[in-house]
Amino acid sequence: MRRQVALAVGLLIAAAACGSGSGNENAVDSTAAPATGAPTTGAPVIAIPVTDPPVAEAETTAPSATEPGSTDAPATPVAPALAIGPASVEALIALSTPINLSHAGGDQAAPHSTMFAFREGVLAGADALEMDVQLTGDGVLIVQHDDTVDKSTNATGPVADLTLEEIQALDNAYWFSPACWPCQDRPVEEYIYRGIRTRDVEPPEGYSPNDFRVITFREVAEAFPNLVLDVEIKGSFPDAVPVAEQLAAEIAELGLTDRTIVVSFDDDLIDTFHKLAPDVAVSPGLTRLTEWFLNGTEIEPYFKVFQVPPFQGDIQVVDAETVQRVHDEGREVWVWPDDASTQENAEFYERLIDYGVDGIITGRPAAMVEALSG
Repeated sequence: MRRQVALAVGLLIAAAACGSGSGNENAVDSTAAPATGAPTTGAPVIAIPVTDPPVAEAETTAPSATEPGSTDAPATPVAPALAIGPASVEALIALSTPINLSHAGGDQAAPHSTMFAFREGVLAGADALEMDVQLTGDGVLIVQHDDTVDKSTNATGPVADLTLEEIQALDNAYWFSPACWPCQDRPVEEYIYRGIRTRDVEPPEGYSPNDFRVITFREVAEAFPNLVLDVEIKGSFPDAVPVAEQLAAEIAELGLTDRTIVVSFDDDLIDTFHKLAPDVAVSPGLTRLTEWFLNGTEIEPYFKVFQVPPFQGDIQVVDAETVQRVHDEGREVWVWPDDASTQENAEFYERLIDYGVDGIITGRPAAMVEALSG
């Protein structure tokens, strides 16, 4: 059975789209209410050429630096009350209750990886922020899951072909629906935040169009100065080494060493990062986790947190026995749900809590709060 579970872990992690809770890509409860409502618009999809600079229609042109929504301007400042939480990985791990880490801000409740989502996730009760990072074509570290902009914005094309200015002009909430994310076949009225970024629709109270754009890693780090950041490096070795290098540089520059934990599916990539930033907490990748589950292979002691999925098909990966095994080694277990239709709810979170997990990377931070109070 242990061999089956280990193989399942390897298959699941390899197939998943995000190292720290990425598989939240199935239909969810259509009755779920969004955090904040907004009118809708039916703006057309814009195809960005792969080789030429993107040509957007008028409503998606990047605003000038003199306009309130300029791409040079920061997103809505975060109130001081939102910046209070465990300010280091050590303090986060020391919490007496399971940790509520918002996956991309809480991507089942708000548009994936937007400042709006991160802020709403913290308001809902998140203790820490999970995110993915990669580089734009002009070398800026952004919070972005896919290597294209197809899934979340009003455009198509590779991230690597876009400058920061070009990618931040896009509507990063274009395909978000509270009934199903990511789904691009829902009634247009379900895309409740569409058009806010492009100024076709007024933003919710307290927010601006910039809160619905693609954001930089620096923006998130500075907006939430006292929350831990759980960061996945997208890509694989050696192509993604520049991402690891830029992340290590910004962590050092911004003084984030104690409040960042870094993960990647690719162990060669995580090893590269660890050499660049040996004092930053890291989680093991696919090869190490598979060998640990399969053969009991030892994992280096500096890996303090295992980030794993709950299931592979019908095979259970996370249970009380596995959690205890991790705890016996003096490590933590953070679980990333990979099926939004069955796992992103308080009942399933409660089941994981009963197994003794130390954290859940949640698409619905408010449901985690409910689970903890149950």
